[in-house]
Amino acid sequence: MAWQKAGGLTVEIYKIFSVSRDFSFRDQIVRAVVSIMNNIAEGFERMSNSEFRRFLFIAKGSCGEVRSMLYLAYKLGYVSATQFNDLRSKSTEISKMLSGLIKTL
Repeated sequence: MAWQKAGGLTVEIYKIFSVSRDFSFRDQIVRAVVSIMNNIAEGFERMSNSEFRRFLFIAKGSCGEVRSMLYLAYKLGYVSATQFNDLRSKSTEISKMLSGLIKTL
């Protein structure tokens, strides 16, 4: 479920920032959001709870990076308050799901 939600967030951020002319900003936020879902997938494929857990922590860190970039995007006027709140909320939800998975492992 966390991987699917991360995929949804990735698509949203790709769409929003695809027209951004601030290429370094766009590349950084896209790399961070892709990192969430990719680290979940990579950790799962390792077939070890300790490895999965390690990759989930990395994914959780990427959630924090995405939220930080979203704050900056809002301050720079790249996203509206509505977009910011929606994307931040989704990132926080994913982070909480990852915390739950980590505790389970």
